[in-house]
Amino acid sequence: MRFRLVLALSCLLLASPAVRGEGWLAPGPAREAPAAREDGRRTLRRFPANLLRSTVGVFKGDNLAPLLVGGTVTAGASFFDDDVADYIADPEHGFGKSLEDGAAPEVLGLVVAGVFATGRFVEAPRFRAMSYDLLDAFLVNGAYTSVLKVAVGRERPNGQDEKSFPSGHTSNAFALAAVVERHYGWKAGLPAYAVASAVGVSRLQRNKHYLSDVLAGATLGYIVGRTVARVNGQPLEGREGPQVSLTPVVGRRTRALVVAVTF
Repeated sequence: MRFRLVLALSCLLLASPAVRGEGWLAPGPAREAPAAREDGRRTLRRFPANLLRSTVGVFKGDNLAPLLVGGTVTAGASFFDDDVADYIADPEHGFGKSLEDGAAPEVLGLVVAGVFATGRFVEAPRFRAMSYDLLDAFLVNGAYTSVLKVAVGRERPNGQDEKSFPSGHTSNAFALAAVVERHYGWKAGLPAYAVASAVGVSRLQRNKHYLSDVLAGATLGYIVGRTVARVNGQPLEGREGPQVSLTPVVGRRTRALVVAVTF
């Protein structure tokens, strides 16, 4: 309950006039947050297209560096999985239990949906854009996390099931933290990443994940969050909605029609 209250207060703070104007979280002139301009892209009508663009955008080249760093750290940490689990695991500790409940996908989903709905009604462009990206990142990250869990099929350290890799709680927390950081800078990003890191530690304490699961989740979430903010912040360049092109292909033994959809 305490964790959920902190989330709610944080959302109200980000929506306040002091934050969206000249308050302590406003980004400096050296870095303009992607939400600072009204480009018309973050609309309800465009949400499905933006969701798809964000999903594909994860594979862009600018994510190679964080992927390599995160992958290397995750691979190295895997050698210490058992040692860390033996040292930190304490499933009955209140810290792990509270964060497990507060950062559960169902709870975070409700919080994100509430923030998104709030963003549709407030006169705060930066908060509106951030709330839009939060929902986008939550859905994209959830999809990638679920696919990886099924594809890898790693057993949890407590033997509960085979959905250990990567940590969903951690990836969700880091995806949302990355969105906050991209819109409000490091003054908001650092506390957000600190909370996300605490969520990761709680998964170790609950003996639900290995260290490498948590680091993989943090890497995935960070990549998804930064991708969503970047993709949704791009200007429309005169396009409205998806563009469909039809190209006939005629050869000696070939008759075909190529359909291309551009978002």
